[in-house]
Amino acid sequence: MIRGIYTAASGMLAETTRADTIANNLANGSTTGYKKDVAISKDFANILIRRINDGGDAPVIGSMGVGTLIDEVATIHTTGSVRTTGNPLDFAIEGRGFFAIQTQAGIRYTRNGSFTRNSRGQLVNSDGQLVLGQNGGPIQLPEGTVTVNGSGIVTVDGTNVGQLQVVEFDNERQLVKEGASLFRAANNGRPATGTVEQGCLEQSNVNVVSEMVNLISGYRAYEVNAKTVQTHDELLDKAVNEVGKV
Repeated sequence: MIRGIYTAASGMLAETTRADTIANNLANGSTTGYKKDVAISKDFANILIRRINDGGDAPVIGSMGVGTLIDEVATIHTTGSVRTTGNPLDFAIEGRGFFAIQTQAGIRYTRNGSFTRNSRGQLVNSDGQLVLGQNGGPIQLPEGTVTVNGSGIVTVDGTNVGQLQVVEFDNERQLVKEGASLFRAANNGRPATGTVEQGCLEQSNVNVVSEMVNLISGYRAYEVNAKTVQTHDELLDKAVNEVGKV
């Protein structure tokens, strides 16, 4: 009975983490460039079950699980839908790739291409952080008509002023979320194969309907585990307070 309580309780803890992950996805359903997370669970090591009346050489009759836990919270990097904005400083990446952003903590990467020009004429993101060019420095934008081609080359009134630094990674699972649609990477990546689209933004890849269904399923699984804990507790109470009196 004690083992049953621990097994069901581990399921409750796992479903709590899964619900938190889904809730965060739903909260960012309209966040530009957001990539959804998925809580991946795994079993504790199974134990072998033997016939208890057959002595030391009793045959194995099966295995029994003793609980579950969240192995990792993985980020899904599928591409979100692209929305046309008409803003010349909005960019989306078609295919693989990330924009490089200079932050106080170092270079970070994002799919959120909602950029603006700051008071110094530099291209920055919505938090005022510098958008980096291929030379590793900021991109200066003088007054004029800004045009960006598929390779990320930026021109103002026909004059080349730089090229967006767009990189990709062989293993995107190495990227670590840091909030504000930014990712931290262990290396600087390599030139991206994706192309830049001007006047567009990539939307979140969260499917709100699917996430709501997952949330309801997780809630029901949590209820089942909670009921199991309650049932085992009642059985334990009878074993201690009623059977023990005999």
